[in-house]
Amino acid sequence: MPVLPGAEPYRHEGGEVGVLLCHGFTGSPQSMRPWAEYLAERGLTVSLPLLPGHGTRWQDMQLTGWQDWYAEVDKALRELTARCARVFVCGLSMGGALALRLAARHGDAVSGVVVVNPGNKVHGLAARALPVARHLVPSTKGIASDIAKPGSVEVGYDRVPLHAAHSLRNFFRLVDGELPQVTQPLLLLHSPQDHVVPPADSARVLARVSSTDVTEILLEQSYHVATLDHDAERIFDESLAFIGRLAPDVVEKGSTTGG
Repeated sequence: MPVLPGAEPYRHEGGEVGVLLCHGFTGSPQSMRPWAEYLAERGLTVSLPLLPGHGTRWQDMQLTGWQDWYAEVDKALRELTARCARVFVCGLSMGGALALRLAARHGDAVSGVVVVNPGNKVHGLAARALPVARHLVPSTKGIASDIAKPGSVEVGYDRVPLHAAHSLRNFFRLVDGELPQVTQPLLLLHSPQDHVVPPADSARVLARVSSTDVTEILLEQSYHVATLDHDAERIFDESLAFIGRLAPDVVEKGSTTGG
C-alpha cells in the first residue's frame, strides 16, 4: 500500500546528539516533519519513523496494535543509541506516551524527554464500549487536524479503526503504570484548548513521573496538533534549548556533516 504524500518517514545524519520523534495515533510523520527538519538544520541526528498501520489507509491500521507501534520506535531508539553519544525522545499525543515508555524502559540511554499534548487515557463513554463495539463497528469519525491555524492540515486518517483504538486504550493503561519509572529531565508542552486530549492527561503525566527536572509550558494559541499550529516555533525553540542545556556539546547552528 503506497504511503500518503507527506507521510514518509524522515532521517537525518547529524552530530553526536540524536533525537527520536514519535507521531500520534492515526497521524503520520508529516505532523512532526517541520520539527524534525528544524533540529536537523541545527546539526542534530534525527529519526522520525512511520508507525506500522499509519500513513496509508485506516483499514491497514486495523491489523496493528500498540506492540507494533512501540516496537518501531524502540528499534529506532536502539539505532540512535548505537550511533550517538546522547539521545532524546520526543512525541506528540500517543507519540508522547511512546516516548515516555521508551524513557521508562531504557533508563540512562535516554537523556531527556519532550512531549506535546501527551495522551494518557481514552476518554468518554465510548471508551468503555470499545471491547464490544470494535467487533460490531469497524471505525468511527477521525480525530486528525485539530489545529487552530488557518490553512494548516494534518495528514492523517479521517476514520479511527476501533480495534486499534482498543489497543491504544490498553497501551495508555500500561504506560500510566510505568510513569513512576520515568526519571529523566522532562519538558511537557500542552494546549489548554485541545479537542482530542484534555489537559487532565498532561496533569496526570506530571503527577506520576519521578523526574525532578520538569518544565511545563502552556501553548495558548494552539489546539491538539500544536506542532503544525501557531505555537510550533515555540515548541521547536524550547526543545532545542532543553536539549542544549542537557547536552551542551550540541551544534547550535548548521550541520558539519552536510546532508
